[in-house]
Amino acid sequence: MKTANWPRTVAGVLIVAVLLFPLYWMVNASLQPSGALLRPDPAFFPVGGTLDGYRKAVSTQGPNLLSSVVVALGTVLVSLLVAAPASYALAQLKVRGGPALVFVLLIVQMIPGIVMANALYTVFSNLGLIDNYLGLVLADSTATIPFAILLLRAFMISVPKELTEASRVDGAGYWRTFASIILPVSRNALVTAGLFSFLFAWADFLFAVTLTTGQSFEPITVGIYRFVGNQSADWNGIMATAVLAAIPAAVLLVVAQRYVVAGLTSGAVKD
Repeated sequence: MKTANWPRTVAGVLIVAVLLFPLYWMVNASLQPSGALLRPDPAFFPVGGTLDGYRKAVSTQGPNLLSSVVVALGTVLVSLLVAAPASYALAQLKVRGGPALVFVLLIVQMIPGIVMANALYTVFSNLGLIDNYLGLVLADSTATIPFAILLLRAFMISVPKELTEASRVDGAGYWRTFASIILPVSRNALVTAGLFSFLFAWADFLFAVTLTTGQSFEPITVGIYRFVGNQSADWNGIMATAVLAAIPAAVLLVVAQRYVVAGLTSGAVKD
């Protein structure tokens, strides 16, 4: 192992370990009967397990998983389409009021989600965006875009201005420079911003339960609670659904962890 690469390797291993440990306990719980989960000393291994929870999850939550995929991918698309050019303008161009805008983005992330959800419900109800994929994508994007802008801006500031100046000297406009210079060198940061946007939209419950009624569609985070009754809960089905919902996030983190580590550390040290 090269000495220069060991921090990135250790960080990647820690990400995978932190992700897989709770996933194991969810899998263990999903294979045990509901009554076994209420014991004071739950089994470390699912001896005599059952697949009933997974049968229920696949039969009842399949459409909800697809809905979550659509919403999460839509949120990634909208977030990057807005955040990438905005970050370029704040990092590389002399935008009037740029520092003030960055401060506003920081403040926006401090607003409680329930406040945003209630405000968006009133607006989206008037626009006919309740129980609508576009409405939920736009709602999730209000939370992911500020974070993506701040993350991408931190990287794009570190891009040498000589690159963009050389492109301008060759006759390229701002958009051509952005597309041919900035985006290619910002690959790691873009993957990181896109991944965090996907994970937020995938795990979102507040916007989902506020802006959907279940009549046309509902994400998997809301669908899980269909297993919870007034007097009892089907914990076997809940855990099985949670495992199925965690698989896409786990796969993405494992596949993209090297891009995430590189993207988060990019720009931290200035030459």
